[in-house]
Amino acid sequence: MFTGIIEDVGTVKHIEKKGAFAKITVESALVPSNARTGDSIAIDGACLTATAINGSTFTADVSGETLNVTTLGSLVSGSRVNVELALTLSKPLGGHMVSGHVDAIGTIKGIVKNGENVELTVAVPTSLMPQIVKKGSIAIDGISLTVADLGADFVKIAVIPHTLRNTNLLSKKEGSRVNVETDIIGKYVERFFAKKESRITETFLSEHGFFGKG
Repeated sequence: MFTGIIEDVGTVKHIEKKGAFAKITVESALVPSNARTGDSIAIDGACLTATAINGSTFTADVSGETLNVTTLGSLVSGSRVNVELALTLSKPLGGHMVSGHVDAIGTIKGIVKNGENVELTVAVPTSLMPQIVKKGSIAIDGISLTVADLGADFVKIAVIPHTLRNTNLLSKKEGSRVNVETDIIGKYVERFFAKKESRITETFLSEHGFFGKG
């Protein structure tokens, strides 16, 4: 599990496609003293297992499924990626519970600057929209963000300067593809509704403290 609080922006040093699979090597300041072989490390929100550590770099295998549902397959040497180490009991949960299992690829449809802040509009597959609510959490390229607004097939997200400075979002443009992971609570709620009718609604959940106010 992860928190969605990015700890470093690393650099892809090498990526090698091998049939349906790939091997990726990433350089990160986190690696030398914090990572070991076998550790889970999230790259742009996708959970990978470090198979080798060499100085400030780690190497991981990327499955065909991960290549299909994430943007990792489009990375090249020099790409800047968000890096987060796995959650531990001593680590603050500053964001939200992120599994590192990317649900789909979204596309940035709009970037609006408002002073030092930026509002992103991200197109999301309609199949995921029932799992997303206003003021709820969503992970974009592994970053824990709050949904400011949403429509039938998009979300709007207000990004503060600190997040812009400490992630790879500054390099994104309209048309950029991003990894999307919905909040795990949303998945369980959707599953519950799919099995039977319920009186639990978004209003009910909000009134009982599941979503923040303001």
